[in-house]
Amino acid sequence: MEKFYDILKQLIRTPSVVGAEHPFFMRVKRELEELDLTVEYYDGVLVAKGKEPESGYISAHADRHGLICTGQNEFQYAAFIAKNQADLRGNSNSEKLLKNFEMRFMDHKVQSYEPWSGSYLGMGVIKDAFLCDRRKNIIFKIDGLKHLLPGTAIAFMDTLNIDENGLVSAQLDNVISIAMIIYLYHLGYQGTAFFTASEEAGKSWRFLLEYFRRLNTTTDELLVLDTSPYSSVDHITNLDIVLRNRDENAVFKSPLEEKLKKIVIENNISYHYKDAYLENQMLSAGTKGSVGVTELGRIIDATDGEIQGTTLQIPTIGYHTVRETTTKKSIDAMVLILSKLYIEKKDN
Repeated sequence: MEKFYDILKQLIRTPSVVGAEHPFFMRVKRELEELDLTVEYYDGVLVAKGKEPESGYISAHADRHGLICTGQNEFQYAAFIAKNQADLRGNSNSEKLLKNFEMRFMDHKVQSYEPWSGSYLGMGVIKDAFLCDRRKNIIFKIDGLKHLLPGTAIAFMDTLNIDENGLVSAQLDNVISIAMIIYLYHLGYQGTAFFTASEEAGKSWRFLLEYFRRLNTTTDELLVLDTSPYSSVDHITNLDIVLRNRDENAVFKSPLEEKLKKIVIENNISYHYKDAYLENQMLSAGTKGSVGVTELGRIIDATDGEIQGTTLQIPTIGYHTVRETTTKKSIDAMVLILSKLYIEKKDN
């Protein structure tokens, strides 16, 4: 796994703020082309293809939360600026967490970069953050970046941390899945992978759907990798991976679901279904809420089930912060599952 963590460390250092992912895509493109893969870059999606492109379809979003300069010395949370809000319906857990976010960012270092070239434009420190009900977004005050022009991306400064208890921390959503896919290619995966933009603004499914329509093709085995938030360390130390039957928008109906469950059970990997977990929590508390919104659910809904698949997620705490944390055990479990699903079956 040393190679995986080397890949992850490097990718974490490359900013990929939602709406300004191009420099990160270029970094991923180079990594993939070094493996002699065919790499295609379309609006909002980077596509990698091995020698057997139809042997698998894996997707992961490449964007991470960050800030955008929206005026003179004014900075807003990138996913929720006005031009992105049209794709946010108010029913995702990410949007509900917005009201609890403000104080997580105090005194945190950020770096600004040119959205197209990736050129470094300076470093600053967050000194204040407050939720503006009129604009439905977090407004930030940052020391050191008053020279920036509107549209400039600002990423959280981040490094990978692995402690003695096997806890892995960084802004993991969703760079950990990108690193996982690249590592899977190193292990011998020869299928197709999609790296999508603007998932945190609810747009990534549009880019992925456009790709399938471009080629006039469909699949019922699209596997979407991501992280899944929990509230305490106890949850993630007793849970290796997270599956789903559905999300708020669609029911998942794919042959992959049974294949994943079989691998998980045969290898004593601890798991549960996130939608069922959330429903049980709401039932116990006597409340009603969302079972979550995923890229996959949106694309199933938009195609009336013509494109189908399932999700495979790593449980984390500290969701949407630079201290998002998972376990090495969960990472090992996901690598094992993906290897058995896409590599060992080919070898056999």
